[in-house]
Amino acid sequence: MRDGERPGKPSGSDDPVPGAENTRGREPGPVRPAAGRTGGPAGTGATPADGSPPSPTGPAGPLSVPGADTTARDAPPDDTPADGAPADDRAPVADAPPPPGLTAIAREWGRIGLLGFGGPPAHISMLREACVERRRWVDAERFEDGVASTNLLPGPASTQLAILTAWWLRGTPGALVGGLCFIVPGLALIIALAALFLAGDAPDPIRGAAAGAGAAVAAVAAHAAWQLMPDSRRRAVGRAARARWYGYLAAGVAGAILAGPWLVLVLVAAGLVETAVRRAGPTGGAADAARTVGTAGTAGSAPAGHGAPGTRRARTDRRLWLLLAALPATALAAGLSALTWTAYKVGALSYGGGFVIIPLMHDDAVGRHGWMDDPEFLNAVALGQITPGPVVQTVSVVGWAAGGVIGALVAAVVAFGPSFLLVLWGGRSLDRLRGIPAVRGFFHGAGPAVVGAIAGSAVPLALALSEPWQAVPALLAAGWLIGLRRGVVGTLLGAGALGVVAALAGLPLP
Repeated sequence: MRDGERPGKPSGSDDPVPGAENTRGREPGPVRPAAGRTGGPAGTGATPADGSPPSPTGPAGPLSVPGADTTARDAPPDDTPADGAPADDRAPVADAPPPPGLTAIAREWGRIGLLGFGGPPAHISMLREACVERRRWVDAERFEDGVASTNLLPGPASTQLAILTAWWLRGTPGALVGGLCFIVPGLALIIALAALFLAGDAPDPIRGAAAGAGAAVAAVAAHAAWQLMPDSRRRAVGRAARARWYGYLAAGVAGAILAGPWLVLVLVAAGLVETAVRRAGPTGGAADAARTVGTAGTAGSAPAGHGAPGTRRARTDRRLWLLLAALPATALAAGLSALTWTAYKVGALSYGGGFVIIPLMHDDAVGRHGWMDDPEFLNAVALGQITPGPVVQTVSVVGWAAGGVIGALVAAVVAFGPSFLLVLWGGRSLDRLRGIPAVRGFFHGAGPAVVGAIAGSAVPLALALSEPWQAVPALLAAGWLIGLRRGVVGTLLGAGALGVVAALAGLPLP
């Protein structure tokens, strides 16, 4: 599920916070005239051609604040670390905590990685509680804009938000530490569980738990789509837009059931059709652009206190890019090209949340390459739900089935690598992306198609159930989730318990 609801803005969030930028319609905050550093509130959000962060200007030019050292503010910084981390020479803001070190980031993001059960809504809530409410490292409005911006990107949005918030605080090292601490705990657990659940000689109670939890996966997918539909439908304003929304939704449902590996083309086609329709309209997309004026310069801004990136930092980012790009190439050379493509689709071509990976992976893992059968795939999806961390970690179970530990690690690197690259290379431009009418039009078309694909994936998942008794946990899960609106993790654990009972009773197992 690409993403949870955006958290509300608590009272008192306008207090100046380190790492936060003054945004739309707010008065300039305290000036920190540390020598050799840039500072001041965010303005138009325009990014210079040299890649430096937006200058602190407003519509009428530079903001003049009595007592501010504008010479130091406008001068190129000479103390920006090569790794992009904020320097420690900033004057403190009254009543605000100092910016965190890498140890604090590792501790907080690792805690979320260990305890983040429940998917993207839980992750976003925990990140907000740590960064906005408890630690006051990020201001509420900036955090909300970060949620909105990462929801426009392909791949796991909650993972990208975790990387982005850490990047705000400590630049490239913070993004790497925060992202890894968010991902690795759940990844290690799901690989261990994959070794247990996919073993051919697993005990009957383990196989029964897997069969019971797997029977509930179709209901979980339908529930995810049901939750996404209202917000998606509200974005379609007008009778014609609403009619197109239903068309894209139906195309996604049909694609998940019939298109198999070509589902990606269905999603892209829906986005391109909506973009073309908006361009051909009476305003040519001008009205949509007007609605986004003034939104730039918040979530995509540089980390707090950062100046223009220096030559050493550019070399560091270039080496990082080459390293991450070399890992999939190594996988290709090792004979894991099919797995690399499957994981790349999950990490770079999936829109709309974690559950869209189900139809993207199912045909490759079960039908085309035969890495696992339908019951094992259902187990993989269930494991992705009952473990902490991002749902996209399910791809590691597929990787285990395809190539053991090496396959699981390759799948994880290829799936999560694009999220790091998108933030590290495009963090300053994320919010500007929201203001491009063509991009917004694409997501208004691809979004409902993704929701339809998630709903449609429930059909092949339900048809994959092989034992009659599995219909009982499947129906109970549907009523528990959709009728009573209970949580996913408890549903899967309950279905797994029913599977254990079935195994102990001597019922046949898949």
